[in-house]
Amino acid sequence: LRSLPHTTQVVLAVTMKFNPRVSSSRRKSRKAHFTADSTSRAKIMSAPLSKELRAKYNVRSMPIRKDDEVTVVRGYYKSREGKVMQVYRRKYVVHIERVTTDKQNGAPVQVGIHPSNVVITRLKLNKDRKAILARKDRSSNKDKVSQAEADASLNDTTLD
Repeated sequence: LRSLPHTTQVVLAVTMKFNPRVSSSRRKSRKAHFTADSTSRAKIMSAPLSKELRAKYNVRSMPIRKDDEVTVVRGYYKSREGKVMQVYRRKYVVHIERVTTDKQNGAPVQVGIHPSNVVITRLKLNKDRKAILARKDRSSNKDKVSQAEADASLNDTTLD
């Protein structure tokens, strides 16, 4: 630090990374993003849940999937609602019913919307997604419930 005339000295706070194996390089982050495999892209393509779903499941966001119902909250198509028709992982976009534009010849074409610009209003649930919701549940009594379930499953196995 050098002395500045007639002013107070500026002190810079240095923050350290939590994980030394994770790079903070912009170049490496972009490369990782654009060369990610399909399963990584599925996780990256998460969308926030609506307030009602967030209150119901105590989960903030979920990876988006076909047949979820969403509302667009940003951009030209704001406030449009529809069902997810396709999750286009290669382009990091989702195609939604009734979010289309017309080509020069009049044919409608789907418009890609990034998942961060939508809110999930209804989930298509299957056993895998229910397991994700249970794992991500942030409620305070989750530990008690999971402990009770573990005890119940332990008792079931000892009875056999």
